[in-house]
Amino acid sequence: MAATTTAGTAATATTSAAVDALSRVRPAIRIGPFSTVRRMFVLSLVIALAAAVFVLFAVDISVGEYQIPLGRVLDVLGGGGTHGQRFVILESRLPRAATAVIAGAGLGLAGAVTQSILRNPLASPDVLGIGTGASFAAVAVIGSGAASSGLAVTVGVPLAALAGGLVTAVVIYLLAWRRDGAGSAGVSGIRLVLIGIGINTMLTAGVSWLLTLTSPADAGRAQLWLTGSLAGADWGRTVPAAIGLALVLAGAAASVRTLAALRFGEETVRILGVRVQTAQALLIGTAVIAAALATAAVGPLTFVGLAAPQIARRLLRLPGEPILGSALCGALIVLAGDVAARTVVPVDLPVGIVTAACGAPLLLFLLVRINRKAARP
Repeated sequence: MAATTTAGTAATATTSAAVDALSRVRPAIRIGPFSTVRRMFVLSLVIALAAAVFVLFAVDISVGEYQIPLGRVLDVLGGGGTHGQRFVILESRLPRAATAVIAGAGLGLAGAVTQSILRNPLASPDVLGIGTGASFAAVAVIGSGAASSGLAVTVGVPLAALAGGLVTAVVIYLLAWRRDGAGSAGVSGIRLVLIGIGINTMLTAGVSWLLTLTSPADAGRAQLWLTGSLAGADWGRTVPAAIGLALVLAGAAASVRTLAALRFGEETVRILGVRVQTAQALLIGTAVIAAALATAAVGPLTFVGLAAPQIARRLLRLPGEPILGSALCGALIVLAGDVAARTVVPVDLPVGIVTAACGAPLLLFLLVRINRKAARP
């Protein structure tokens, strides 16, 4: 009788523990064949990041050669304001702020994808040489004199930068492709990073060589583009970049589960039913297009793709680099850099200088952190 009572008590305790554990499981949300879990903490922070992006977006529009009150900016964005106010804000300042959001979001997305796939916090588009490949092609077009007219500057340089980034990515991927002793072919993460760093160094030297061959006027235009300036932003570049980024973001969002699976080891990924090399190629292609679109719109912005995913990962407390959170953090970084470039110093600095100055300490921090992890027994 005592044994029966003890068994019943143990069963009741086990059932109670199971019910308690199930009560702590996040509720699922199902829409047709798709399902996810509700994470209120993550959702709240994502909404807060989006609100911060909007506030900085309005602040970026309000600052300039003369200050526009923030309330007036919001009034014009809501459809009000006089004809003159609408012209200054919508035609002159809005393209600059919108380009900052697009470039930052594209680089943040690209950094999140590459860091997740390669499982390396140092794997970003600028470190791998994607931005430098875009810069090489853009400087070649500017130095040839073909970008002297307005249409060539608006269309030719961004198209050349986009093509240069894509070609560079293909070359790096092909050089990183290898077949191991077991006969399986694929791309190793560390091999891709090392080859990307080497290609980046070669292309940097190539950019310097092209600048020595150009005329002083063309070299000045090329140097301004290389600093990542938002001063020449217009709707001709912003609208195509926005459309392209929206498509890329939708594709990356649809591949979130595949991206999460790729964070595990290769054998685990295969057990989960993911075709490793196909998924890697498609997602890396998505990251390359996002980075190339951002670079084509504003020029190279260093360290944004490196910093945004790491900041988003720590803010949202997630095991991997989040896609949407990284895009929002990237937009925040570029917007904040543009506001600082026009308010902290008396001259209008290119935003690329600010991102480079702020990103270098983060790179050193990540290097020290990785070194400490490797030194642990």
